[in-house]
Amino acid sequence: MILARSAAFAIGLWLVTLAAGLAGLLLLAAPRRAVYGLAVVWARAVLWLLRVAAGIRHRVVGSVLPDRHARYIFAIKHQSAWETIAFLTIAPPFAAVLKEELRRIPVYGWFLDRAGMVPIRRSARGAALKRMLRSARGLVDSGRHLLIMPEGTRIPPGRTGRYRPGVYALYKYLDMPVVPVAHNAGLFWPRNGFLKRPGTITIEFLEPIAPGHDRETFMATLEDRIETAARRLYDDGRVQQQPA
Repeated sequence: MILARSAAFAIGLWLVTLAAGLAGLLLLAAPRRAVYGLAVVWARAVLWLLRVAAGIRHRVVGSVLPDRHARYIFAIKHQSAWETIAFLTIAPPFAAVLKEELRRIPVYGWFLDRAGMVPIRRSARGAALKRMLRSARGLVDSGRHLLIMPEGTRIPPGRTGRYRPGVYALYKYLDMPVVPVAHNAGLFWPRNGFLKRPGTITIEFLEPIAPGHDRETFMATLEDRIETAARRLYDDGRVQQQPA
């Protein structure tokens, strides 16, 4: 049953993405807001398919915007493709910090540029890092929040990757609060996994970290908050697991 439902979702995802891509070609010259809006519509369609075909729902715990008048950096655990899709429907308009290589993917990279994302090289230093920070500042000044995945790559649920310093560079340069975000999506939509396991993904918005901390304190606090919540959500999610 799980195999059949996963196959149905994969076919639906391909069709929805193809339709969005064709529609998006007409919007490449449109304002950034229109391109971002199309991405949100696509994400809602994908989550609907995920619920209907694969039996995967989600619930949100905590306050997405502790202060609706403030701008935030969301630092989210990276386990699967789910959070990169679902965040478009959960959070207010944001700019994601993404690997620079993604911009070189034909068509997809064009949409990333038009939607207003922040490219970064993992080894960014000096001038490259300053360009990334200036780009982030411009997007924040235009009214966007920021999204970054501190581990930089997808980590299987139940494990912890190395938290990279790019998140601290943004935190210090922008002087903005950081909202740690944990979830257990990797249990239901595994990285590089075809099978999608029915259940309810929990995504939890944790207590913000106020500006002003030094690097060591900030990084330790961020990792502790995310990983403590992620371990708890992992244990909760395991209870839902079904055999393939």
